[in-house]
Amino acid sequence: MSNDAMTALQDAIVSGDRTEATYSALPVPEFYRAVTVHADETEMFAGLATKDKDPRRSLHLDEVPVPRLAPGEALVAVMASSINYNTVWTSIFEPMSTFGFLQRYGRLSEDTKRHDLPYHVVGSDLAGVVLRTGPGVHLWKAGQEVVAHCLSVELEHHDGHNDTMLDPEQRIWGFETNFGGLAQLAIVKTNQLMPKPEHLTWEEAASPGLVNSTAYRQLISRNGAGMKLGDRVLIWGASGGLGSYATQMALAGGATPICVVSSPEKAEICRRMGADLVIDRSAEGYRFWSDEHTQDPREWKRLGAKIRELTNGHDPDIVFEHPGRETFGASVYVTRKGGTIVTCASTSGYLHEFDNRYLWMNLKRIIGSHFANYREAWEANSLIRRGLIHPTLSRTYTMDEVGQAAYDVHRNRHQGKVGVLTLAPEPGLGVTRPELRAELEQEINRFRNV
Repeated sequence: MSNDAMTALQDAIVSGDRTEATYSALPVPEFYRAVTVHADETEMFAGLATKDKDPRRSLHLDEVPVPRLAPGEALVAVMASSINYNTVWTSIFEPMSTFGFLQRYGRLSEDTKRHDLPYHVVGSDLAGVVLRTGPGVHLWKAGQEVVAHCLSVELEHHDGHNDTMLDPEQRIWGFETNFGGLAQLAIVKTNQLMPKPEHLTWEEAASPGLVNSTAYRQLISRNGAGMKLGDRVLIWGASGGLGSYATQMALAGGATPICVVSSPEKAEICRRMGADLVIDRSAEGYRFWSDEHTQDPREWKRLGAKIRELTNGHDPDIVFEHPGRETFGASVYVTRKGGTIVTCASTSGYLHEFDNRYLWMNLKRIIGSHFANYREAWEANSLIRRGLIHPTLSRTYTMDEVGQAAYDVHRNRHQGKVGVLTLAPEPGLGVTRPELRAELEQEINRFRNV
């Protein structure tokens, strides 16, 4: 029954029939294939350095039962997903095992108990088709093509009604909740759903979600740096999954990106995106830390001099920070007087150190930015749908290759985003506005080649 139902579902989606009646009549499978981590393996990497932890050992492809739908939720048939750092962190059990998140969420209500399981279905991106909706859902119907904003929020607390990122019960779906997107089916709240960009393939549409929304809030939103026309924006890791969207937004918004990368190949990627000002850290040989405990301010000054050389004597108005510990001292130093350092993620370490004299005496601001609320995600998705921002998808894997995909991201072997086919039988499917695709094809391919 389950395999037959999954085949019927896949055939219906590939056929292009999107009527609510058709999808409502499709049987829901009893089981589905999903990428998981297991609770009894959380200590498998104990004693290993972060770089030596291997997602290929911890990520499994399992058959798991389809959970029941709670009020306000949707069951989505997932055509494609992607890998982001949430999946990497989950797979190496850093900074902690995600099973603690699932246990705490499970204590919240009868409905959330479903999430507290000995396995965790991972993944915080998807593109697919609504299959079923739970009680109380009115705006979304079976058969609609969607992508998912990966913020799961209860919206019962007053703080969440100004900015859902401030809600005390907000979680990253697929990281702090179960039933994520690296699977054939996924459970999401319907206030996570957004329309799929019609000119994109399934794998292209799945790839921007988390990083595009994160970059939008961090750089453009009034909750972040509030970038404006003419700003000079220093972007660390400008060719990567997060930085490539920040670079596009700076260019589209009339700002000047100053792209910092780690190789000549990545520098060329930024130039292909349209950025003129690029700094190759490897060529410049910056060593911001002279040893594990000591930063070298002379290297901050050397970076600042390089930036001024490129900008005809100007310091950055905004520094788009996400490496964290390794670069934060330099970021605070090089920002212009009265400028803004906006920070998230900290992929090189969470304990930041900087010389406060360069912050306080020069009236600079540090803004913490974490993901995005639904409105910000919707606006970021609209930029994709309108063809103003493009996916930076560089490679697509199958579900059987997810461990390798996560390993490649963990070891920084990727460029841009990497996609994963789930129910989609092959790449290139899912375009429903071919005329817009044809109009934007050259731009789309330019960013796919990232």
